[in-house]
Amino acid sequence: MKIAFQMDPIGAVDINADSSFRLAEEAQARGHTLFFYTPDHLAYQEGRITARGQDMTVQRVQGDHAQLGEMREVDLADFDVVWLRQDPPFDMHYITSTHLLDRLRETTLVVNDPFWVRNFPEKLMVLDFPDLTPPTTIARDLTTIRAFKEKHGDIIVKPLYGNGGAGVFLLTKDDRNLSSLHELFTGFSREPLIAQKFLPDVSKGDKRVILIDGEPVGAINRVPAKGETRSNMHVGGRPEKVGLTERDLEICARIGPVLKEKDQIFVGIDVIGDYLTEINVTSPTGIQELERFDGTNIAAKIWEAIERRRA
Repeated sequence: MKIAFQMDPIGAVDINADSSFRLAEEAQARGHTLFFYTPDHLAYQEGRITARGQDMTVQRVQGDHAQLGEMREVDLADFDVVWLRQDPPFDMHYITSTHLLDRLRETTLVVNDPFWVRNFPEKLMVLDFPDLTPPTTIARDLTTIRAFKEKHGDIIVKPLYGNGGAGVFLLTKDDRNLSSLHELFTGFSREPLIAQKFLPDVSKGDKRVILIDGEPVGAINRVPAKGETRSNMHVGGRPEKVGLTERDLEICARIGPVLKEKDQIFVGIDVIGDYLTEINVTSPTGIQELERFDGTNIAAKIWEAIERRRA
């Protein structure tokens, strides 16, 4: 198959952690050809969805991990699969790319389906499962957020469309910084904030469960660094081996059919204790860590699901 990757610059990725690199590596091993382009080179041209990018081969040599050909323009309708893999922020640039890629649905499989990526971003899809999630509010209004804090005590406040642990704050019951944080966030962004009741179980880890075509295939536990609330590996969280609990399987059984129906082939959900906190569909990570812990070729399972769709 002809595979295109829409992603951030590949030269900067960590080949031992980046899921996009691992997916490209497995695709190449399966005989597929690779094309790379960044989101700013995606375009609509008189009825065609095009991209300016480069043919690509990959190898597991850090610093020399991607060999790129000459820059050229392609019609993405000529490709079998396009991977939507750039990282958030989930801003209007990101949303516009989903609208353009949505126009390929008659010819090309876009993973994950851009229509539902656009309509079900990470921190909003969980709202369909309130019984699985901690108490949550989404608001820009300070009075609403303050009332939520008064009701629940310790809370987490973060940007609604953030990623990688950036801008995540723990406010304890007696913390007096809510107004200042609200001023800070609303001073540079028109987006709402999301607040959730703090879950002390995060000290034991924030579990990332990987689902392929709606089915759980394994999990890793991300343990916060000493003195940190955030467990994201971008900010020092430590991955460790972990199994799936009955509660994890219960959560997956509830959300899995929805993910499959919406063509969300590769998804990573976040579970703290007994609660689902996020459903990551934009650019989930974690497959390399899971492969090392479990010895299972997760990338191959993802490609098998894609190949079944194309067949």
